[in-house]
Amino acid sequence: MAARKPIETAPKDGSKVTVYWQDSDGVMNESIAQYRSLDRLKAAGGDWDESDAGWWAYTDGHTQRKIEPISWRPASDDPGADD
Repeated sequence: MAARKPIETAPKDGSKVTVYWQDSDGVMNESIAQYRSLDRLKAAGGDWDESDAGWWAYTDGHTQRKIEPISWRPASDDPGADD
């Protein structure tokens, strides 16, 4: 498995990565997430503003929400993925 990296170094190009974040109950979670810029959100349609830009993940099979991850690693577990 690739080592965790600071979230500040994660790609913000819309690619999916594995992130680690803490929920409101203090529980650490691991999720596949992607950074969505305001331009990307608006291109998908709907009424978005600057506060909606950020990291988005599915919290269950049907619900997406904006999260505040603390670290990340490549979504792939392939050997050498973190080279």
